[in-house]
Amino acid sequence: MNLPKVIADLVTAQNQFDSLAYANCFSETAVVFDEGKTHTGRRVIQEWIDESNKKYKSVMKPLSITQEGKTSVLSAECSGTFDGSPIILKFHFDIKDGLIQTLKVTS
Repeated sequence: MNLPKVIADLVTAQNQFDSLAYANCFSETAVVFDEGKTHTGRRVIQEWIDESNKKYKSVMKPLSITQEGKTSVLSAECSGTFDGSPIILKFHFDIKDGLIQTLKVTS
């Protein structure tokens, strides 16, 4: 599957539980929307993904990627230490200058 570089880097970072590499895929002012919460800024995103990695130990297996206007939508099978694992989630990325500006995670 031919993923945009920053999305491929994010998947790799997630699967290696590397919260710093994951956060570095985002701009300094990026925003993440996940589980009803908003996380703003690269430092906050790094803290959020670090907590999530410790809690869920979730890995991603990309299934498909589509383009919806300016948004790249990655469907991925996510498995980890949470009820219902594995599940398929959609990751809606807005990317500018090679960095993620916004990410919204939906089911």
